Amino acid sequence: MSKALDRLPAEFVEHLENVSVVIEETPDPDLLASVGLDPDDPEDVLFGLYEGVPLTERHHDDVLLPDQITIFWRPLLEWAESEDEVVEEVRVTVLHEIGHFFGLDEDRLDELGYA
Repeated sequence: MSKALDRLPAEFVEHLENVSVVIEETPDPDLLASVGLDPDDPEDVLFGLYEGVPLTERHHDDVLLPDQITIFWRPLLEWAESEDEVVEEVRVTVLHEIGHFFGLDEDRLDELGYA
C-alpha cells in the first residue's frame, strides 16, 4: 500500500489533509448493491470507494467529518497477477477515488485514465 501511495502526485497529496485511506478485505453485498453492482456477479468488483462530500459541493461554513477512501484488498489480489500489478492498481484506484474527492465524475476519470 505504501509503495502505491508514495507514487501519488504531490499536487494531489497536499490537498488530502482531512482524507483518510483505509484498507478493508472486501465490500459487503449491501455496499456493492448501493453503488449499482450485483453482489452475485463475479464480474462486478469494487477495488475502492470514496465516502465524503466532494470539494465542489462544499460550502465555507460546512462542518464535515473527514472524508475516507477505502481500498478493498481481496478483489485486488484476486484480479492481479503480480505484486507490481497490485501496486499499480492501488495507485490508480486511489487516484480514481481522489478524483471523486475533487468532484470528478466517472466519465472525466475515464478520460484521465483513472477508471
